[in-house]
Amino acid sequence: MAVEGGMRCVKILLYVFLLAFCTISQGATPASILPVVIIAVGAFLFLVAIVGCCGACKENYCLMITFVIFLSLIVLVEVAAAIAGYVFRDKVMSEFNKDFRQQMKDYPKQNQTALFLDGMQENFKCCGAANYTDWKTIFESKARVPDSCCVNVTQGCGINYNVKEIYTEGCVEKIGSWLRSNVLLVAAAALGIAFVEVLGIVFACCLVKSIQSGYEVM
Repeated sequence: MAVEGGMRCVKILLYVFLLAFCTISQGATPASILPVVIIAVGAFLFLVAIVGCCGACKENYCLMITFVIFLSLIVLVEVAAAIAGYVFRDKVMSEFNKDFRQQMKDYPKQNQTALFLDGMQENFKCCGAANYTDWKTIFESKARVPDSCCVNVTQGCGINYNVKEIYTEGCVEKIGSWLRSNVLLVAAAALGIAFVEVLGIVFACCLVKSIQSGYEVM
């Protein structure tokens, strides 16, 4: 069964969308965000994209319906998360503060958590949760912070540091301020992603309708 006329364009556009979807699902690394979360989310998105690709390629009704359902669920979850994030924004910041401090306790193990915190401190030019003194309880030393706290990062620069040579502001408030000042940009990016996903659902539904019409003719 072939998909004729305008439906060929829809099918091609759906392939483009799925390619972008696959790229998004693989676009982050464990060093930049929490490993377990990104692996789980990335694997799920990649699986959904594969289902969509197979369904579009084989013009399989069941696979395309499955793809539409999964993608719709993803959009609903994103909307629910956005609403919950806004309603419970104070609670979210409180939990982030608690989680950040918990991650700090695991820093000396030099695992993926250390890479995550180092990246955050370097990117946001901050040190510790509330301020740089939070690291005293982690290293049990008044004269040590992670090298990522240094204004000019070099090996061992966080040992016997000079306060003037490190970032002293805490990451929790610094990131909170960044989010507040960039809320419109974040909202625009979220809307853009949601629009692309809805577009994918529309393309998939058009293809499903075409496939269904072909079955009825047969």
